[in-house]
Amino acid sequence: MAPKRQSSLLPQTKKPRLPPAPKLQETSTSQHLPKGEKEQQEAIEHIDEVQNEIDRLNEQASEEIVKVEQKYNKLRQPFFQKRSELIAKIPNFWVTTFVNHPQVSALLGEEDEEALHYLTRVEVTELEDIKSGYRIDFYFDENPYFENKVLSKEFHLNESGDPSSKSTEIKWKSGKDLTKRSSQTQNKASRKRQHEEPESFFTWFTDHSDAGADELGEVIKDDIWPNPLQYYLVPDMDDEEGEGEEDDDDDDEEEELEDIDEEGDEDEGEDEDDDEGEEREEDEGEDD
Repeated sequence: MAPKRQSSLLPQTKKPRLPPAPKLQETSTSQHLPKGEKEQQEAIEHIDEVQNEIDRLNEQASEEIVKVEQKYNKLRQPFFQKRSELIAKIPNFWVTTFVNHPQVSALLGEEDEEALHYLTRVEVTELEDIKSGYRIDFYFDENPYFENKVLSKEFHLNESGDPSSKSTEIKWKSGKDLTKRSSQTQNKASRKRQHEEPESFFTWFTDHSDAGADELGEVIKDDIWPNPLQYYLVPDMDDEEGEGEEDDDDDDEEEELEDIDEEGDEDEGEDEDDDEGEEREEDEGEDD
């Protein structure tokens, strides 16, 4: 599985630092501290100086990491484009990928899956400076649910570091708004667990309540987008379970046959004992 990267939306928070210890020459009382306390005070001052250097290096590292990310983002673009062209040749690639992903499938109702059968392309684009956000684009064929050809959701960090998001307004066709339905049919992915139908996958486009902790956006950007093929190729668990059940049936049949054979052998042994007993009786009768 492709390694997950830390979200570019989450600001890097610094560890809380203690206020600088008062300089010895600035306090009249510190000059009269006992030797042990005076050494602790000096140690705190030196720790603070060292911590300042660590923070300076961390900031410098962050700047260099951003430059490296920008460089390799540009290098990856031609390969992402080539991959999208190849994926377009595989029917239902993206809906299969989403259904096979454990976190995304939990958000999909049956009608969501039907709508996602018209999804032809997914693209994730990180903004130029990497740190300020990203955009996810979903491209759809003509479908019976909505008019849009592209649905997008963007995530941003403003200058103060607060996250926000915005998305395309979905132009639903008459009677097809999946976000307003309250169907209690079973979710295909959780049918065995007898869960009720979840909220529609498409409510994600209207939910901007907590852009800094958007789980679905992070999963698509950091887990699915780097390597969607690994989820498309996940075997169907129902098929695997079915094969397992068939194997169990075969094993049961073999055990039954073995039991029958053993019973047959026991019966044959009993018949032989009876024949031997009869022969002995006949021989004794002739001697008499």
